[in-house]
Amino acid sequence: MTELRVGLLGLGTIGIGVARILIEQQDLISRRLGKQVRLVAAADRVLDRDFGLDLSGVRLSSDASEIVTADDVDLVVELIGGYEPARTFVVTALEHGKHVVTANKALIAKHGEELFPLAAAKGLQIGFEAAVGGGIPCMKALREGLAANAIESVYGILNGTCNFILTKMENEGADYADVLKEAQALGYAEADPTFDVEGIDTAHKLSILAAMAFGSKIKFDEVYTEGISKITAADIASAHEMGYRIKLLGIAKPHANGELQQVEMRVHPTLVPVDSQIAQVSDSYNAVQISGDFVEHTMYFGRGAGERPTASAVVADIMDITSGFPDGIAHLAPPMGFVESSRREIPTMPIEDAVCEYYIRLMVKDQPGVIAAVTSILADHRISLEALIQKERHASNTVPIVMMTHETTEGNLQAAVSRITGLDAVEEDVLILRKESAVA
Repeated sequence: MTELRVGLLGLGTIGIGVARILIEQQDLISRRLGKQVRLVAAADRVLDRDFGLDLSGVRLSSDASEIVTADDVDLVVELIGGYEPARTFVVTALEHGKHVVTANKALIAKHGEELFPLAAAKGLQIGFEAAVGGGIPCMKALREGLAANAIESVYGILNGTCNFILTKMENEGADYADVLKEAQALGYAEADPTFDVEGIDTAHKLSILAAMAFGSKIKFDEVYTEGISKITAADIASAHEMGYRIKLLGIAKPHANGELQQVEMRVHPTLVPVDSQIAQVSDSYNAVQISGDFVEHTMYFGRGAGERPTASAVVADIMDITSGFPDGIAHLAPPMGFVESSRREIPTMPIEDAVCEYYIRLMVKDQPGVIAAVTSILADHRISLEALIQKERHASNTVPIVMMTHETTEGNLQAAVSRITGLDAVEEDVLILRKESAVA
């Protein structure tokens, strides 16, 4: 029976999960593939510890370089994370003729455009399903199941930490800072949560999904990105009063006039209708809505992180590559869903050109004429209001005002808000949130 030999870099939470599946599910994998997958080697910086798993049949090393160049390894699984040394190990593995599977979204978002051509030139495969959505097969859906569709939009709750925080804030009326501390205590958020709560992790993932959806190059650095740290419990309550729930969304849309001309990519807290499917996704769960011209709306939901879901996706990639090993890799779909020679440099739409409806929250002095001044500025910029709510006065003698606008461009809205912020009566920075009613 044909055998594919696996070398594993990193025996952390996900690495142990992958090792467990490869060892404990050997029989199931062989029955599905008619081939064997065997974990032959693994590298980790700390080896003198209890892994909670019998690794007696696996060669252990503290030197990852030994694994990526070993003659008895056909496929390298990279689970180190981050940009370096992960990139160097992956490049070395490809140069030594080894397929690669990774769960590293930062690596793919930042260096994918270097790695994919190298793999293609050598007839090798890179699997990275676990990099976006954990155990949710959203990229496999884009690459294979929806391949006959022109993709019209991608909406994703792609970070479980942010979704957990927003859910707790809504359910308990709690402040952001308090819920963040709880998320850190539970292990959902890192000691430095910046990558999660400021939207960077979601932007990594969205840039990959957008490139796969539209046949474009990955442009992580061009994703417009805002996080959730300015959201208050009062904002969540105000949105709910108006029939909306706040979610951190990654949003990607194509803009065409005959042919694809621009790709819109943005990450930010978003108001979605409270009765929409994506609004029901709570706690640390992820969801991705992909819409195509023939299939219409499809939704992918599940655990976006954790040992078991992520390890499941990693091993699924290993099995895909094994199905064509050693000489049938060409039958697999290209890693990004388009043959490498057809992927294009497509401009990213400037955020100023994006068209949305907006939630605006400002704190003003309790004095006559303030609302008139604000609405006059909005009228000057041709921005009409769907709703305006004046809340009860605070002890500081300031009044919260919440407005919902009809559609306008981001540039138009920002110009108006810049003038509003300059009013003497406006006490704090104005909060702007975008609304998306097209989610299913």
